[in-house]
Amino acid sequence: MAFISRGFRGKRRDTASSSRVPPGQHTVNDFPVLSAGPTPRVDLAKWTFTVNGEIDEPRTWTWDQLKALPSEQFNVDIHCVTKWSKLDTAWKGVSVDTLMDGVDTAAEYVVAFSDGGYTTNMPLDEITDHKAWVVYEYAGAPLHPEHGGPVRLLVPHLYLWKSAKWLRGLTLKNQDEPGFWESNGYNNHGDPWREERYWGD
Repeated sequence: MAFISRGFRGKRRDTASSSRVPPGQHTVNDFPVLSAGPTPRVDLAKWTFTVNGEIDEPRTWTWDQLKALPSEQFNVDIHCVTKWSKLDTAWKGVSVDTLMDGVDTAAEYVVAFSDGGYTTNMPLDEITDHKAWVVYEYAGAPLHPEHGGPVRLLVPHLYLWKSAKWLRGLTLKNQDEPGFWESNGYNNHGDPWREERYWGD
């Protein structure tokens, strides 16, 4: 598993914002681009977003239908496992709670899946109760493909690999199912404040 750069060394924390910067992190002004594979290009006329799995019937939205849902604009801090944090990032998107409204499920877990085959897993309660969004704008502009556009999952209280780029849907599961990085050495949970970076952390 040589592709996991455990030896990555961060810079010293910014003491002025230390209450907002988890242990081992340093702040950045830019928005570094890190991906597990090539950047996909998507035809929005054919794009869909789906919630499936442990529900009676899958729910699917086209691009126009997703954009027509109630949206929110908000600022959050984000934290990457490679030890950078970016404060006050500005986003627009749809709360996962809105997508799950009226969904009757006994599932306790979710797997986010993306174009290119990327997956990441979480307990369902990590992305509900206003903890996560499906975002399509960053800093007032459409989300650039390098940063996961047309939409990405945003789960700001966990390391950024949980905020799957190029998101195409959420699969509700009765049992936990590790995703791409979780199967390759990264921590199953990924809490920045506990430095849950790798297996055993």
